Amino acid sequence: MREVLVFDFDGTLADTLEAARSIFNRLAPDYGYETINPEKIPELRHLNLRRLLKTLGVRQRSLPGLMKKGKAMLRDQLGELSPCPGVFEALPAMRGSAVKCGVLTSNSEGNVDIFLKRHGVRHHFDFVISCRRLKGKARYLKAIAQECSVKPEKLFYVGDEVRDVKACRKAGVPVVGVTWGFNSREALEKSGPGLVVDHPEELLAAIRDWRVG
Repeated sequence: MREVLVFDFDGTLADTLEAARSIFNRLAPDYGYETINPEKIPELRHLNLRRLLKTLGVRQRSLPGLMKKGKAMLRDQLGELSPCPGVFEALPAMRGSAVKCGVLTSNSEGNVDIFLKRHGVRHHFDFVISCRRLKGKARYLKAIAQECSVKPEKLFYVGDEVRDVKACRKAGVPVVGVTWGFNSREALEKSGPGLVVDHPEELLAAIRDWRVG
């Protein structure tokens, strides 16, 4: 039995990539950004957060407002979102391998709650925490460890982005990257997680073995 298992939400539990692209494109004219064509997604998947924002022309000062509007717009699309394939099927076994299980996300707690309840899996999670800043997960991970009375190395984070890996390394938390979300396998591997997996079955094995870090 492990200690605390923590999941990212967007791209890890919920397939939100196309919804995010659609929302960005709806907001783009208000900010003077170019819209994102589907053909551009493979290129963007190789970029870390800094390079992604630069490529899209998003200024740091515009980011909080953009995120707030995006989360509100996503709430209207929650009924159209699907879980990432195979993840919820493996979730009971993954949950059974940890004392506590939760979500740490840049999305809103309300959006996550609605989605998890709609798909009948909310009871598997002891907590849902929203990180207010895209780059602030390291501090939240340390706070979760403190709240759960364990050392950071006793947490296990599952995420789909380079920024997730960097936050975990900064916080001293073992992390596994999943390739079914936003960032590509190549980008994830370069960021230095303990392991990168392509399928939920591999993720379940990693959680049970706890061999990443």
